Amino acid sequence: MAQQAQLKAGSISSQARPRLRILLGKPGLDGHDIGFKVVASALRDAGFEVVLGGIYLTPEEIVEMAVQESVDAVGLNVMSGCHMTAVPEVLAGLKARGLDLPVVVGGIIPPADVAALREQGIAAYFGPGTPIKEIVAFMNGLAGAKKGI
Repeated sequence: MAQQAQLKAGSISSQARPRLRILLGKPGLDGHDIGFKVVASALRDAGFEVVLGGIYLTPEEIVEMAVQESVDAVGLNVMSGCHMTAVPEVLAGLKARGLDLPVVVGGIIPPADVAALREQGIAAYFGPGTPIKEIVAFMNGLAGAKKGI
């Protein structure tokens, strides 16, 4: 019963939405991966299929994984300060490969840079301390949009 309540984040239950494949990756030279793993586990527990790309990835590797894994969304965790180069490179790489995927970013990013990344096309930003249920609710919204709910 408690698990069903956790799965109902937002207005779309896990039974009513398609299962999204989400690639999670950490670009750059950042090995701080505890929050990254917590989000991955929470998304998996909420019914999403999570492809854990790993750490120390280049933007090109992230794009190639998105293509090879046929994902529906990409999540990037950046704690190393490379967000203004790595995230735009992932966005451009996805576009160059003909993929129109939502890119969600988490980590420690200054507010001015978050605004610039939003202008460049990220779907959402979740900073430190964001409740997991907010992230799950946002991803449920993406799933609902995919289904046309």
